[in-house]
Amino acid sequence: MNILVCISSVPETTTKIRFTDDNKAFDTSEVKWIINPWDELALTRALELKEQKPDQVQEITVATVGGQWTEQVIRKALAIGADKGLRVDTEPKDAWQTASQLLPVVQNGNYDIVMAGIDSSDYNGMAVGNMLAEMAELPSIAAVSYLDLDGDKITVKREVAGGKETMEAKTPFVAIVQKGIAIEPKIAGMRGVMNARRKPLEILEPVSAEAMTEFLSFELPEPKGDCIMIEPGNESELFDKLANEANAL
Repeated sequence: MNILVCISSVPETTTKIRFTDDNKAFDTSEVKWIINPWDELALTRALELKEQKPDQVQEITVATVGGQWTEQVIRKALAIGADKGLRVDTEPKDAWQTASQLLPVVQNGNYDIVMAGIDSSDYNGMAVGNMLAEMAELPSIAAVSYLDLDGDKITVKREVAGGKETMEAKTPFVAIVQKGIAIEPKIAGMRGVMNARRKPLEILEPVSAEAMTEFLSFELPEPKGDCIMIEPGNESELFDKLANEANAL
């Protein structure tokens, strides 16, 4: 069984967000890129399955869409334990274009399971996995919080209103995963980092696919106000400010 994990590069949560070109473009000059957390959990579960059932899972491939700057993220995925990396050499512009670039990867790779995070921590699009499944004409299961293998049987659990739903899946299919699929992301050791340098990272030419959306401008949220300190025991002032200034009561 071969597993493909689609990953994206997102800014680290401590990154100072800035915009350029009169707030029309995101400034990437000082950004530290990491694996999108939902994608990293998907990768973690894929690696757990390979470790637990080496006779069933032969190879794990990670694929991303982006320029050379994304290779540090792919190398991290390889250091964690992925066997092979693929990078489609084009700038990701929206969910449609990204899914279109990943489509040939899925079609030409003979993968049994395609995994993608349900969301991304940058633009929160929540669309690439579903679009990719539709384009590839593959069945998909969304909101997956549990995935396990038992011979030819694949058990999947997903979140539904008021509880969980247990399903059996047949390959090939797309699993769009959320938190709960794995407990904690794996941390690359020194041996993994050294081995990652020798693992294959293939650069793929992009296909012709136009973005369906365009970002016109960005704006930062209003800065938070100064912290107001209230002396202990002065509950009347606290309630007054909560009611009349914060409108919290």
